[in-house]
Amino acid sequence: MAKRDYYEVLGCQKNSSEQELKKAYRKLAMKHHPDRNPDDATASDKFKEIQEAYDVLSDPKKKQLYDQFGHDGVNAQGMGGGFSGSDAFSDIFGDVFGDIFGGASRTRKTRVYRGSDLRYELELTLEQAVFGSSIDIEVPTQVACNRCSGSGSEPGTSPIDCSTCHGEGQVRVSQGFFSVQQTCPKCKGEGKVISSPCGECTGAGRVKKRKKLTVKIPAGVDEADRIRLSGEGEAGRNGGPSGDLFVDIVLLDHPIFTRESQDLHCNIPISFATAVIGDQIQVPTLEGHLSLKIPPETQSGKIFRLRGKGVKSLRSSAVGDIYCHVHVETPVNLTDTQKEMLKKFDQSLDVKENTHSPRSTSWLDRAKDFLDKLGK
Repeated sequence: MAKRDYYEVLGCQKNSSEQELKKAYRKLAMKHHPDRNPDDATASDKFKEIQEAYDVLSDPKKKQLYDQFGHDGVNAQGMGGGFSGSDAFSDIFGDVFGDIFGGASRTRKTRVYRGSDLRYELELTLEQAVFGSSIDIEVPTQVACNRCSGSGSEPGTSPIDCSTCHGEGQVRVSQGFFSVQQTCPKCKGEGKVISSPCGECTGAGRVKKRKKLTVKIPAGVDEADRIRLSGEGEAGRNGGPSGDLFVDIVLLDHPIFTRESQDLHCNIPISFATAVIGDQIQVPTLEGHLSLKIPPETQSGKIFRLRGKGVKSLRSSAVGDIYCHVHVETPVNLTDTQKEMLKKFDQSLDVKENTHSPRSTSWLDRAKDFLDKLGK
């Protein structure tokens, strides 16, 4: 099959300028590239025809022979018959598809990297969390090297252009007539290499250090709350900003209170006599003792509420309460005399009238009805 006129292939005239030829080629190459037309079986042939036409017309010597003798002129010189694989195509390929593969730019800026965020678990007593405090901590981290100011180079020296990628950060790898740009394996895409590493950080630009910090704990923080210290994480690289430090609050167990949000709970043992007769007892709060009245005939498990004696909210003016859970304590290590007195006391209770143990009598009645229904 006779070959088409190269100017016709590119849609140009014989007097078209080099820039017009290049523009036409770029447009057609983008349109007919096989990777962009996977369902078109003719795309590969069209693309090769476009490549061949531009390869001839972009070369002044080949173009002159073609203008004088046509296809026979370039074939006679061993230049025709297909794509020659010249450097011109490699450059054009980079121009056309550089944006697709991320390698068209010839100018590079040094990459900067933000430092990593750090996490620190801070254990607090209940009092420290409720009233607030200032806590000194030490955090293992990476800080900028003082000797090289974080550059990684020995003072008085600077990084140099990478000899592999010549400062571009990427290298071009040819695979057949394809040319793909990849990250430079030597400089890892930086475009620069450190020829004289800093003697203190060995070129890393950062060194390990335990940084001392003071953490201000606001009043009312709770378990799992998080305090952010901006810029107190690991130092960045190549002048990048430091990361942040996140301080996670962990509350230690308290000998008296357990906390539920802004409320506090405590268990208070009372004697059998106090539960029966009633009394005034002293109960603890975070601000000292308070007097709590235990009314007569108080049952074990009764809960008394002390309003406004809990924890002030971190995010509002609301204050929680203290809930006192009363538990009647069974006497232990009784003498024979005391046991005999209890027996006489128990016998003195009017069981028939059910006036002294209403809960027990009610429970026994329910249990009897349940067993009667079962037929037992």
